[in-house]
Amino acid sequence: MRIHPMNWQCKTFNQLSNIELYQILQLRSDVFVIEQQCIYRDMDNKDLLASHLFLSKDNQIVAYCRLLPKGVSVADAAIGRVIIHEKYRGRHLAHKMMGKAIDIIIHEWHENKIYVQAQEYLQGFYQSLGFKATSDVYLEDEIPHLDMYWES
Repeated sequence: MRIHPMNWQCKTFNQLSNIELYQILQLRSDVFVIEQQCIYRDMDNKDLLASHLFLSKDNQIVAYCRLLPKGVSVADAAIGRVIIHEKYRGRHLAHKMMGKAIDIIIHEWHENKIYVQAQEYLQGFYQSLGFKATSDVYLEDEIPHLDMYWES
């Protein structure tokens, strides 16, 4: 069996193809709305200003997050909509993707502080990447969340 390198891509909204955009929105809906049973407004206009980091395998997006420039969501740069397709979980893709996201924000955007609004059950995951909790747990769309920051 031939091993293919991971095809990570980071694109602005205008660089996304129609198929890529469709697959991103489909994956976000499948995970956040259907799997987590959370009805919320996904299309919040922030996608237009974000960079979209994703991994494709067999012409399907299997890992995704969006990178938000300083001032779009909060005062600092932010990472959100972090998703791994359920068939690809347990393969450390989230760690790899978040490492790439942090690297882009630090080295290409020249920012030194990154915000995530983390679901509470993922606090340990984000802490393993160097994020620190900066709030108590609160409900966002009926799901426990907390604010976390990474600083260089």
